[in-house]
Amino acid sequence: MDAVTYPDPRVIAFFQKEMIPLLVNHKTQPLAGRFNITWTPTLVTLDKWGDEHHRTVGFLPPEELIPSLVLGQAKIHFESDRFQEALADLERLLTDYPKSKAAPEAIYLRGVCTYKKTGKTGPLKEAYEKLQAEYPSSEWTTRASPYRLL
Repeated sequence: MDAVTYPDPRVIAFFQKEMIPLLVNHKTQPLAGRFNITWTPTLVTLDKWGDEHHRTVGFLPPEELIPSLVLGQAKIHFESDRFQEALADLERLLTDYPKSKAAPEAIYLRGVCTYKKTGKTGPLKEAYEKLQAEYPSSEWTTRASPYRLL
């Protein structure tokens, strides 16, 4: 990723505006052990307390790295019950990167997040229907399949 992804101007701008990147060699202890980094590249998205919320392992091109990191930000907000912020991240991902590999999970999480925010089950069923229509073979469609019964 050092040769292709990290030097990309879009990635540089994203990191400068939205994240604090820290490069840790997979052999560096105690951090590599603490975060179970056994292969490179492994990107771990942490909150301000150092708790993990998202991870990717292996090469990602710029057009996949940024949506993956936005998904990580959404998960931080979601898992902190900051649903409005999570939804904003998810909408940004789905608007700016609708064809990314992170999009199916974002659709799923948007449905769950909206349900948790409102208590209404409609967004869960809508998430399943969108996933079924656009990503029928996605694992996120399978995970959302019980929502079709709502």
